[in-house]
Amino acid sequence: MDSPSMPDTSEPVGESARRTPWLTIAVIYLGGVVAAMSFGKFSPVGPEVAGELGLSLSQLGWEISAVVGVGAAAGLPAGYLVRRVGAERSLVAGLALTAAASAASVAAPDFGWLLTARFAEGIGYLLIIITCPALVVRLATGRDRGTALSIWATFVPIGLGASTLAGGALASALGWRGWIALVAGLTLVMALVLWARLPRGPGRQTAGPRPRAGALWWPLVLAAAFCLAILVTLPVIVLLPTLLIEQQGYSVAAAGALTSLISVLSALGGLAVGVLLRRGIPVGVLALTGLLTLPAAWLLFGDHGSASAALAGAAIVSIENGFLGALGFAALPLVLERLDHADVGNGVVAQAGSLGSLLGPPLFGLVAAGLGFGALVPAIAVGTLAAVGLLLLVGRRASDRVLG
Repeated sequence: MDSPSMPDTSEPVGESARRTPWLTIAVIYLGGVVAAMSFGKFSPVGPEVAGELGLSLSQLGWEISAVVGVGAAAGLPAGYLVRRVGAERSLVAGLALTAAASAASVAAPDFGWLLTARFAEGIGYLLIIITCPALVVRLATGRDRGTALSIWATFVPIGLGASTLAGGALASALGWRGWIALVAGLTLVMALVLWARLPRGPGRQTAGPRPRAGALWWPLVLAAAFCLAILVTLPVIVLLPTLLIEQQGYSVAAAGALTSLISVLSALGGLAVGVLLRRGIPVGVLALTGLLTLPAAWLLFGDHGSASAALAGAAIVSIENGFLGALGFAALPLVLERLDHADVGNGVVAQAGSLGSLLGPPLFGLVAAGLGFGALVPAIAVGTLAAVGLLLLVGRRASDRVLG
């Protein structure tokens, strides 16, 4: 068990005089947004891709989820790799690999080619989601660190929302291959911008000693909470179009538009965490807001037949998805034994989040198909209570270390 004191996570001498380089953090954030756009680039053009390449619905699903699968399998090893290579070089390499794999997808003649490219893209995406928050931890000062990480946590809904809107509009003019090529080019531009912006050579901070197994205990507890929170909130958005169509009678177009709008609301949850942390609200208190997911799940999946209640419940769950996700990122520096363990710590959190993203939709789909949508309410309740309980432990640990 780690000592309650935290000399290695205290701010360096002169830290109070240093200002957070918000412009550099903004560029890093944009790198994450572009990566999320690449992750979601097939969603708006899925029918066209499936029609041209002869893909089944299952195969199309694998093309979309392959990126997350890499993170679910290799997050922790990738964290150690980033530690060895350096966060700056790893981020640029991740964006370059994502751009190259995306460009390779443009020439895809069949399912195998496209799946291979997506797995390669998954490696790049994993490097990006590990290195970006690690760099934010390093660059932001103590007072700004929680806010910066909370803003970072909104990169997925913002990127997916941008990809959905832009892809739907541009693919009709460019075709799906032209749209994918455009995303590849944008990703390459971001790699070059970050290569020019981030410090290199002697000015780059080098990593300290590798974290011991015991030093990862509290990051693992936080990662478990993060996994559960994603597992019970993300599938709600995935299943929402089906629910609106089958249970509420919405058209396919209306259900898709409403789902896109509601999914973007998760960014509001992430931003709220930053504001509240900056005002000194403890992590444990913020964790309790996750309990709002319980009545929201009943509003969405309960047998009341109200479309407005279902949409309100979905909106609350989406906001909680962003809120709890941002809280997971923001709380990590508070439980690290050393701040320069952020690369490995983010690898643990990334792997847990990817696992929740990968397993949640199919598990919820099985429950809904076998027992009905109403059975999802107790499933969400159990997962939410477990996630909030673990976050309360993390909050207590963070408070003890600060007081110690």
